[in-house]
Amino acid sequence: MTARALYLDGAWRAGALGRSIEVHDPATGELVGTSALATAEDVDVAVGAAKRSGAAWAAAPSGERASILHRAAALVRERVDAIAEALTREQGKPLGDSRKEILFGAVVLDYYAEEAQRVTGSIRASQRPDIRSIVEWAPLGVVGAIVPWNYPVDLYAWKVAPALAAGNTVIVKPPVETPLAVGLFVECLHDAAVPAGVLADLPGGADIGEALTAHPGIAMITATASTRTGQAIMRGAASTLKRVSLELGGQSPFIVLDDADVDVAAAAAARRSFSNAGQICIAVNRILVAESVADEFVDAVAAHARAIRLGHGLTPEVTGGPTTTAAVIDVARSHIADALDQGARVVSGGRVPAGTAFERGTFFEPTVLDRVPRGARVMRDETFGPVVAVHRMPADTDVASVAALANDTHAGLAAYVYGRDLDRAWAVAERIEAGGVGVNVNDVTELHAPFGGWKMSGFGRELGPEGLQGFMQQRHIRIARAYT
Repeated sequence: MTARALYLDGAWRAGALGRSIEVHDPATGELVGTSALATAEDVDVAVGAAKRSGAAWAAAPSGERASILHRAAALVRERVDAIAEALTREQGKPLGDSRKEILFGAVVLDYYAEEAQRVTGSIRASQRPDIRSIVEWAPLGVVGAIVPWNYPVDLYAWKVAPALAAGNTVIVKPPVETPLAVGLFVECLHDAAVPAGVLADLPGGADIGEALTAHPGIAMITATASTRTGQAIMRGAASTLKRVSLELGGQSPFIVLDDADVDVAAAAAARRSFSNAGQICIAVNRILVAESVADEFVDAVAAHARAIRLGHGLTPEVTGGPTTTAAVIDVARSHIADALDQGARVVSGGRVPAGTAFERGTFFEPTVLDRVPRGARVMRDETFGPVVAVHRMPADTDVASVAALANDTHAGLAAYVYGRDLDRAWAVAERIEAGGVGVNVNDVTELHAPFGGWKMSGFGRELGPEGLQGFMQQRHIRIARAYT
């Protein structure tokens, strides 16, 4: 069993009150570890340490900060097996998916180590001959970061790597559901010689998020969370006018045009619907399929759903794990029931799998619903679980109407369009109100490109150069000199 502490001012500590929480394997219910819980007092200590260390860290050459991040990335790769096992035991995803997540975290550390060394200022034109205007980039100061439980290591890297590379100090609230793999990731940063005070890691609940958001010593909050939590963060940050970057809930449409390759589209939709038990902000929530190919497509997606082998993520042949919490199943069931009440039908799944292997875990069968009306909850609200709804589009649905169907939600994080006619698929994509659109590809994340939402899915961007600029601010220095 793993017991992790708070990481505070360069050391592992029990915390102000010595509180802790148990962490259980969602596949078996077994105890896999414990984690210390932070308090608001611990947040105060972390802010004080960050303030003391901040000036030296910000003034360090970017290459020095880069060397530390590169060393941390190398350590993550060396320790990937141990970190991945911890992640699978506490979060539930198959071991191969855990390894992929962690290794991408290492890639992100390396990327921002280099990207921060390419930040340049400029000398601007002046209206007076004796004036020179210099515009430079500077770090924000102390950054507070809130990380979710569905991809805790990956999204930890997305926030911490650019923030540290830009010269900020960072205080992170990792999720209490999955704190153990994060602790091992932090050990890599510590062993890479991140200076004391520059990084703090304080597991805790909503009270720690509120303490970070309201603290006058914190300049920015970056969070991946639900839309409701994002609204609370904005309210809490308003009193101190913090910069806020929010990646919030999604409700991603997957559009299948009448000329799409049905087999390819079905495989892509199933992967994006049911990977990580559907617990992905850019998961496919609803499929909008042309009526002419709907029967063939639904059969193909259902076949992929039935082929997923549920079980413990450490078992080699398993391709689908449990949901991380029982609450995910509760929402899935309520969305399914609402859709059925409105005339939809279950094509596959829709229940807890039978068998003793599943009795103690939080498993739910990958579920495909067909003939789901637009007004059903599953078509509008984020399920965040292994359920996908299929809505059939009439044969005469034009490009503008397809896009209107896709945009019929408060969310705007990701969308997907499949069709052989790229002009038509592109025309749909350009009308979609979302931060990322995949055309004939079921993933909108790209290391070199910005990731983030429109509408109620938040604002601010992660990844790409934009992910670094979000943790920096511009300073204009206007200098008068003797004119000859």
